[in-house]
Amino acid sequence: MRISVLGATGMVGREVVAEALSRGHAVTAVSRRPTDLALRGRLAVQRRDLTDRSTWIELSDVDVAVLTVRLAAGDEELLGPLTGRVLDAAASSGTRVVVVGGAAPLLSPHGADLLVADDPAFVPEAWRAVAAASLAQLEACRRHAYEAWTYVSPPAHLEPGPRTGL
Repeated sequence: MRISVLGATGMVGREVVAEALSRGHAVTAVSRRPTDLALRGRLAVQRRDLTDRSTWIELSDVDVAVLTVRLAAGDEELLGPLTGRVLDAAASSGTRVVVVGGAAPLLSPHGADLLVADDPAFVPEAWRAVAAASLAQLEACRRHAYEAWTYVSPPAHLEPGPRTGL
């Protein structure tokens, strides 16, 4: 399988690249900082700043794109539109997309209709912009006419750790 990982040098992206390579897939790693990647066989690297609206997002040569982008503080509002641009590119090429979003859209255990984004036990004030970006990203997916996407919500406190295989 040919996989493009958008945001390949971030915490999640780096792990997706490593896992895909370990399973024998051909990977294109897309990042603003591709020099942070250890070059290995079956790994192509592209330097792209996806927050730049003029940046071309090319997905025609891959079977699936995995969007793992997290934006710098102050740029969170760009995530929804960026996700829409990725889905536009995927629609043009017929490429499936896996969006690794955030926990904000999940239901909190502290209330029947309470989202994690609205629960201060999970999202302190300092993380509100990140949670709002996660919600905007999911909404961008839901509103887009292209339907070959999957949105993954990791736990609210996602940290590096040992691989469990679960």
